[in-house]
Amino acid sequence: MRRWMTLAALLACTLGLAQHRMNPEAVARLKEDPTRAGVNTNAYEFPELFDTPAPKGFKPFYISHYGRHGSRSDWGRGNYARMVAVLEAAQARGILSEEGKALLEETRLVIRLTDNMDGRLTPLGLREHKQIAARMYHRYPRVFRKGSKRIHANSSTSQRCIVSMAGFTTSLAALDPKLDITMDTGETIMSWISSDMPAEGWKASQPYLDRLRASYTPDTLFTRAQLFTDVDASREIAPSAMRLMEDCYAIARVQDPFEIEADLFRHLPFDAIYKFWEWSSAEIYFRQDNSVEFGDLRMPTARPLLRDFVRRADAVIATGERCADLRFGHDYGLLGLVGCMGLSGVGDRLTFDEACYRWLGDKLIPFASNLQLVFYRNKAGEVLVKFLYNEQENRLNGIEPYSGPYYRWSDVKALWGM
Repeated sequence: MRRWMTLAALLACTLGLAQHRMNPEAVARLKEDPTRAGVNTNAYEFPELFDTPAPKGFKPFYISHYGRHGSRSDWGRGNYARMVAVLEAAQARGILSEEGKALLEETRLVIRLTDNMDGRLTPLGLREHKQIAARMYHRYPRVFRKGSKRIHANSSTSQRCIVSMAGFTTSLAALDPKLDITMDTGETIMSWISSDMPAEGWKASQPYLDRLRASYTPDTLFTRAQLFTDVDASREIAPSAMRLMEDCYAIARVQDPFEIEADLFRHLPFDAIYKFWEWSSAEIYFRQDNSVEFGDLRMPTARPLLRDFVRRADAVIATGERCADLRFGHDYGLLGLVGCMGLSGVGDRLTFDEACYRWLGDKLIPFASNLQLVFYRNKAGEVLVKFLYNEQENRLNGIEPYSGPYYRWSDVKALWGM
């Protein structure tokens, strides 16, 4: 029997402490930059680049990549309209505070920027991919200047992914006009480039998330007096404190993608910001990564993408036909992939309770998150691979490296059963 079918037993032992603890690293990160509370709507944060020297004699020759689309608008039009209606009603009754008036104008700005196009790549999202591409090129110039000049790119059929692919590839082409870049998208590609948790997993995981959400007490987290001069009258206009708080969060979490300078999270107290961060991190990990409860159901749907990485790498190792394979998809596809790979940190196997506390979603799955497998070879034909997640060297769980962050490709394939 699959693990996800033991729901009653698991519910009895989970959710013990997650909602009562705050992760100190998460607290520090959110206080430094509250926009990180958006988790998977957090803009990409470009890290300093560092490469452990490769073992003697090994040179990079091929990169296999998967990139989540860049910063986009959110799916919040209903939330935005509801917030405008509440605040305009309060304004009409003369009970809207100065902060409430500011929030009303900020919500109208978000509506204008969304322009009735949920999920659309923003100018920032395009720049993110252009910059990541340039950093890849300058970091590993040998890959692009020696051997094949061919690059193949595939994309999800979503507009935000196609435009991300265009930004990435045009950035490479501008750096080296001799690169031969081909691009493709379509339904068959979509079948493996963007996997998802099966429907039964979504349904079975919902009680965990409902119980976590139910542990939050909005009346103690949210101060109506920030937005309204008459708190009692505000309850007639907005009876649900949780809904009001959620709508504030929905507006604030698109601050980064739209490059809004005002701090939209100032309308929420820190405890509420942390709770939204906690729930959002736990939800996306639990449903799309290799969790103890549902990983056995989720991982098989991600294996076609993993097989694509292995197949293409083996072909390049044998023929040298390309210098890079690029893929552009979604957070779901990337999380399933790294869970299948067993990538340390982002792909760890955690329980729901552990994920609520430990899994830092803002750090691990922001917009433009990316995985780069950099392949090295020596004159004897031995092949090593290094894993970069969000451009930082990473390790694989369950396997010893050849040296530092470098792994024998044959050992990696054996770990994956391929």
